[in-house]
Amino acid sequence: MAAAGTSPSALPASARRGYALGSVATGAFGTVPGLLLLPYLTDRLGIAAGLAGLIVFLPKAWDTILNPIAGRISDRSTHPDGRRRPFLLKAGVALAICFALLFFGPTSPRGIAATWVVVAFLACATAFAFFQVPYVAMPAEMTDDYDERTRLMTWRVAILAVAILVSGGVSPAIRDALSPDWDYRAVGLFVGALILVGAFGAWRGTRGVAMRSYGEAGGSLGEQLRVVAQARNFRLLLITFVIQALAVGAMLAAVDYIARVLLGATGMSTVLFVAFVGPALLVTPLWQRFAERYDKKLGYLLSSALLGGGALVSLLTMRLSTAALIATVAVIGVGYAGAQMFPMAMLPDNAAIDGMRTGENRVGVYTGVWTAGETFGLALGPLLYAGVLSLGGYVSSTDGSAQQPESALTAIAWGFSVIPAVLIALSLFTLVRYRLDQNEVRAALAAEGARP
Repeated sequence: MAAAGTSPSALPASARRGYALGSVATGAFGTVPGLLLLPYLTDRLGIAAGLAGLIVFLPKAWDTILNPIAGRISDRSTHPDGRRRPFLLKAGVALAICFALLFFGPTSPRGIAATWVVVAFLACATAFAFFQVPYVAMPAEMTDDYDERTRLMTWRVAILAVAILVSGGVSPAIRDALSPDWDYRAVGLFVGALILVGAFGAWRGTRGVAMRSYGEAGGSLGEQLRVVAQARNFRLLLITFVIQALAVGAMLAAVDYIARVLLGATGMSTVLFVAFVGPALLVTPLWQRFAERYDKKLGYLLSSALLGGGALVSLLTMRLSTAALIATVAVIGVGYAGAQMFPMAMLPDNAAIDGMRTGENRVGVYTGVWTAGETFGLALGPLLYAGVLSLGGYVSSTDGSAQQPESALTAIAWGFSVIPAVLIALSLFTLVRYRLDQNEVRAALAAEGARP
C-alpha cells in the first residue's frame, strides 16, 4: 500500500538505480552554471566580475525561499501516482527547456544580454526547486533502514559523480571546440538533454516502490518550519553542509579561471574537473563500507578533512607543476565524494525520525529547507569567488584575452584554495556536535512499532 504502508527495509537494486538516475538532472544543473556561467558573463558578455557574481547568485538564492514551499506542496500532494514522483517528470521537463534557452540570448547590448540571463536562470531555478525537493524527499519514504539509506545514497552519489563528470567535463570541451556563435548555445542544448534523461529515468525507475507515509502534513508552513528549525541534529547537519556547499561552489567557479588564466591552457578545465569528480566513481563504494563498519558521522569528518586539506595544499602544488596540481585535485575529489554521500544519507534519518516520533509528515519541509540551504551555498560560492576576483582587480572582456594584474592571479589561486579550506575548517565545528546515530534511529523505529 503506497500511501500508508510501511516500505520494505531493503530495496531492490532496480529501485536504487532508478532513483539514482535523478542525479543526472541535479548533477548537471548543479554543476554547469557554477562552472561556466560566471566565465560566460565576464569573458563573453563583458560584465564586471562583481555584477556577474550577483547575476549568478540571485536567481538561485530565490530557491532559498521557494524550496520549503515546494516541499510543503509535495507533502500535501494527493496525486494518484504518488506524493513526489509526478513532480519529477513535470518539473524536470520544464527545467530542461529553460536551461536550453539560458545561453540563447543576445550578447549585446550588455543590459539586455544580462537581463536575458537573469530571467532564464530564474526560470531554471524555479523549475529546479519543484524537481529537487520532491526528489530529495523520497529516500525517507522509500525505506526505514538506516544502512539501506546509505546504500541508496551510494548509488545516487555514484550516478551524481558520473553526471557531474560528464556535464562538467564535456561542457567546457564543447565550448572550446565550437565557434563563438554556437559554443555556449551548444552547451545549453547538451545539458538540457542530460536533465531530460535524468528526470525521465527517475520518474520511470521508481514506479512500484512502496512509499511510506508518516501521517498528514498538518499545521501551517510557518509552524512546520519552526519545528524543523528546533531539530538540533538537523540544524547542525544543515549548517555544516551549507558552509561546505559554499566552499565547493567557490572551487567550481574557480576551475575555469585557473585553467585559462593561471595555467594558460583552456583544455585544462576539463582535466581539472575530471580530477575533481572522477575519484567519486572509485571511492564512493569504499565510503559506503566505511559507514557500515563505523559510522556516517566519522566518515563525514574524514572526508571533510581530505576536502579542506587538499584545497589548502593546492595553493602550493599549483605553483609547482600541473601534474602536482592534478594529483592534489584528485585528493580533493576523494574527500568531495564522501562529503556528498554522508550528509545525503544522514538527511533522511533526520526527516524519518521526526515523522516516527510525531506522526506528522514533514519530510518535504525538511528536504525543502535542506535543498534551499544547499542551493544557497552553491549559489553564494560563485558570488564569493567573483568578489575575490573583483578585489584582485580582475579585468573582464568580451573575448577572454584581457591581461590580468598579479593581484588578479593571486585572487584566482586563493579563491580555489585558502578560502574554501578555511570554510571547511569552520564547518567542522558544527559537525562534531551532531549526535544522531543508528541506535537512535532504531530506537525510534521500535518505539513506533510498539505504539498502539
